[in-house]
Amino acid sequence: MKRDYYEVLGVSKTATVEEIKKSYRKVAMQHHPDRNPGDKAAEEKFKEAAEAYEVLSDADKKAQYDRFGHNAFGGGRGRSYGGGGMNMDDIFSQFGDIFGEDGFGSFFGGGSRRSSRGTGTRGSNLRVKMKLNYEEIAKGASKTIKVKKYVLCSTCSGSGAKDKKSVQTCNTCGGSGQVRRVQNTFLGQMQTVTTCPTCNGEGTSITNKCTSCRGEGRVYGEETVSMDIPAGVSEGMQLSITGKGNMGERGGAPGDLLVVIEEETHPYLQREGLNVAYDLHISFPDAVFGTQIDVPTIDGRAKIKIPAGTQSGKIFRLKGKGFPQVQGYEKGDQLIHVNIWTPQQVSETEKGILEKLQQSPNFEPKPEKSEKSFFDKVREMFS
Repeated sequence: MKRDYYEVLGVSKTATVEEIKKSYRKVAMQHHPDRNPGDKAAEEKFKEAAEAYEVLSDADKKAQYDRFGHNAFGGGRGRSYGGGGMNMDDIFSQFGDIFGEDGFGSFFGGGSRRSSRGTGTRGSNLRVKMKLNYEEIAKGASKTIKVKKYVLCSTCSGSGAKDKKSVQTCNTCGGSGQVRRVQNTFLGQMQTVTTCPTCNGEGTSITNKCTSCRGEGRVYGEETVSMDIPAGVSEGMQLSITGKGNMGERGGAPGDLLVVIEEETHPYLQREGLNVAYDLHISFPDAVFGTQIDVPTIDGRAKIKIPAGTQSGKIFRLKGKGFPQVQGYEKGDQLIHVNIWTPQQVSETEKGILEKLQQSPNFEPKPEKSEKSFFDKVREMFS
């Protein structure tokens, strides 16, 4: 089971971006492979810290994580550093700038490392819509979809080169991906470091491109993506599956897949937050004598008792028959609003009966003072 990202980095939920960055640097340096050679446990903690930092340093991902936990990213089926997603080079490539211009390698005396230069171009995010019915929303669902996107080129394994001999070290930067310039100023010599203009920071150049992807390291294709949708999601909510977007160019990290939730219209029920509402129409005799009626619910049907003398506008509540709260313990109810059906046409016989009843004192409206008003009922219905 994945640890809480805040626990991994040792920060609170109110931590600033700089505090998160500082804590990540501290944890990553503690478990860095150069300090712990051959220590698999330290390497996993290093990857775990990178995964936590990638989420908490991004405002949108952090907001989703704060609301849905690990379920915000496909229930843990997305990219996982410890599970074979991003490798060590990917981590150094994305977050190496946090440790200074020379990265970890220079800090620990290990020479320049891949973290000091780019590794291709990161792929873009993709957004798809996911339609769910009420039952799937109430219970959660496992979904599998086919996504058309850029995928890794199988011919060159993402390098963009025809073969290994077709990749050579950049002559301009010597493979570092950076160019250093020294300028003389009135304050003395000033050194600046910029991305190499020849290789765009990759440190290598391709002499003979892959014929399948034409040097991009990716081709347009299709991937089957599995995801777990947590119970209680709602219309417009967006979930993120890390690393399932478009593949980056020449080995660049993939983007994310953003899943936007759409609710299918239910034929009888209507959602109101965690509650679900149902309009029940009963006949006048049923309202007078009482009856038992089957009503639809999210997960089937339920039998309710209509007491004798039920008034139009009465609201019955089925406890716990609504939607669950995402990443919470609260659960809504089903609210049944009673409407007494008034016939628009009657026969002569029925008319005669009704005219007799009209004279009876029992049929004169006599609302009790304790009876709640319409507005009180509406307020209670959605409280």
